[in-house]
Amino acid sequence: MSDKLSNYHFELPQELIANRPTERREDSRMMVVERSSGRIEHRRFTDFPGFVRPSDLLVLNDSKVIPARLHDAEGKIEMLLLEKKDDRHWIAMVHPGKKMRPGASIETAGTQVTVLEVLDDGTRLLEFEAPPDLERHGEMPIPPYFQRRADDQDKQRYQTVYSRDPGSVAAPTAGLHFTADILASVPHAFLTLHVGAGTFRPVKSEDLTGHVMHRERYTLPENTALRINNSRTSGGRIIAVGTTTCRVLESQRTAQLMQASGSTEIFIRTPHAFQYTDVLLTNFHLPGSTLLMLVSAMASRELILSAYEEAVREKYRFFSYGDCMLIL
Repeated sequence: MSDKLSNYHFELPQELIANRPTERREDSRMMVVERSSGRIEHRRFTDFPGFVRPSDLLVLNDSKVIPARLHDAEGKIEMLLLEKKDDRHWIAMVHPGKKMRPGASIETAGTQVTVLEVLDDGTRLLEFEAPPDLERHGEMPIPPYFQRRADDQDKQRYQTVYSRDPGSVAAPTAGLHFTADILASVPHAFLTLHVGAGTFRPVKSEDLTGHVMHRERYTLPENTALRINNSRTSGGRIIAVGTTTCRVLESQRTAQLMQASGSTEIFIRTPHAFQYTDVLLTNFHLPGSTLLMLVSAMASRELILSAYEEAVREKYRFFSYGDCMLIL
């Protein structure tokens, strides 16, 4: 067990950070990590269906990324819409904050927006004169480490092929590898967790017991809960596609899953005992991130960091548009 942030550090060359997707979704590489033996195997994502047994069930997050990044008419002020209160009111992050104090008003998204309030965490409550036309004026909120503005390619590729419930400001990236054909070839069900900007929030405390996780809204449908229960009863494994799916599943507290909706701020790290996640498909995560800590709890810190070192040697692509890891 490790409660120190420094124990989740690894060296990552800048050139391994993927800021563009592969030509086709299914072209990603897939590292397979077997927890029981520590074996590491190098495969392609097109091999993924071969690891799924007939009694298994994939669970995927169907949240849809909204084009939530806006700029003022002069391009000097950036807003990231985080939470919709109603058609004209949003909670947002703004930059630079000194230009967006209460009462400040600017033009954006075909309308006027005014800052009503600065909230305790530094975000703003914004009021639009008319509902902002995000589809026309908004940009996909690609991660800051891409170090570029979003473009037309991101509108398609920073979105899973099965996304349907708008609300995320970051993609559930483990699902970006799936094509409609690959998904149709395996038994699957959906839940929804709307990914917030907190997914990029760095851990600042060396003592991990002092870190407070961001809260995210989720829905676990009745049909998905029933299918998970039936799969487990028949000896199947629950394969969580992505850390967001895993967080929803591991937030449940009942012996048998039931329909649920609410929010979660669960911080999964060693020695978490996984109750509903048997297998995890996930991308390669940032050093020192809570996502890396979750993955390390799924296997072990030593095995995961060893796998990451091998991924660096083998020049895997990292982060949102990068390759993936299947933890068995």
